[in-house]
Amino acid sequence: MTEHATSDGQRPANRGPRAAAGNRAALVTAAREIYAAHGLDAPLSAIARRAGVGQGVLYRHFPDRDAVAAAVLEENVRQIERAAAAEGATPGGVLGVLTWHLAQSAAFIGLLHADGTSGRFSAHAYARDLSERVERALRGCLPDGHRLTDDLMLAVAMVSGAVTGPTPGTREHRALAAWRLLGVTVGPVRPFEG
Repeated sequence: MTEHATSDGQRPANRGPRAAAGNRAALVTAAREIYAAHGLDAPLSAIARRAGVGQGVLYRHFPDRDAVAAAVLEENVRQIERAAAAEGATPGGVLGVLTWHLAQSAAFIGLLHADGTSGRFSAHAYARDLSERVERALRGCLPDGHRLTDDLMLAVAMVSGAVTGPTPGTREHRALAAWRLLGVTVGPVRPFEG
């Protein structure tokens, strides 16, 4: 059974124990939206409210703030992997998905720069693994001789360094400008839905 959002955009609370997977997905979506608007230090209560669940439900799925952020990052990486593995995937299309995540998530930018020595998530063993998964997904859709073959993650780091601004729209504009400066064509900037 699918719950529909109420007039104020929130999902109705108390969907029962059989709604666990839906609650988790709603929490990850809400966390991405809250983090994009207010940063990683936004109150967890705001995430629960946006998802239409109580804080107890949030803590049943995620024991702490880092676990919530990790779930958002994992979903970002999965979308990029799915986009790269999709039939007919193109480098521009996958870079469009990557760029959407860069514009939506400052934490995702930090992940791509994970080196094990600095940043909120670098202390976690998964940060390096997730960054390497992004690189493998991107490399998997590059044809031989593509201009990014040798310096792929350097280009991603350069673009992510340009992704600044108060809104996702501003950050997306700057990312696309950076890709253009590098001479790279990016497809539609959107999440992967498939």
